[in-house]
Amino acid sequence: MASNLQGKKIAILAMDGFEQAELMEPRKALDQAGAQTVVVSLKSGEIKGWNKKEWGDTVKVDRTLDQARPEEFDALVLPGGVMNPDHLRMEPKGVNFVREFCQAGKTVAAICHGPWMLVEAGAVKGRTVTSWPSLKTDIKNAGGNWVDQEVAADGQFITSRKPDDIPAFNRTMIEKIGQQGARRAA
Repeated sequence: MASNLQGKKIAILAMDGFEQAELMEPRKALDQAGAQTVVVSLKSGEIKGWNKKEWGDTVKVDRTLDQARPEEFDALVLPGGVMNPDHLRMEPKGVNFVREFCQAGKTVAAICHGPWMLVEAGAVKGRTVTSWPSLKTDIKNAGGNWVDQEVAADGQFITSRKPDDIPAFNRTMIEKIGQQGARRAA
């Protein structure tokens, strides 16, 4: 994946129960493309991943939601896993963090159950979105156009269905973020 994301700062919003591959692999791809990735969570310390059917590895939290400001980032990544976005969408701080990225027109990349956060932030109306199939009705009820494809790119949003889609998700995300103008100094 040849792309230069030097100077781009990307927030990855997650908490315990994130699908391990959906955080680790996009983060690795972004870092290799030159971006600075920052894991943001509700709590400090570490968060624990979910690896298919059991608990997986932990990831260090770089900033809590209280310490992070959307204006200091160029884009946002929302990994899935059922537990992760289900808990985050119940937290006003998490929903507001996502909503601010959406309202600012910044790139938001969400995979699997991650688009639940876009639904909760009121951002899918009139947008073409994909996700894990169980979110189809939620997305449609929120006014979105759900599609079953490996990646859907609609304006600032990039969405994918599952871990198998990560290569297409990463390519599209890096291309889209690379097209953005230089980040303003925060």
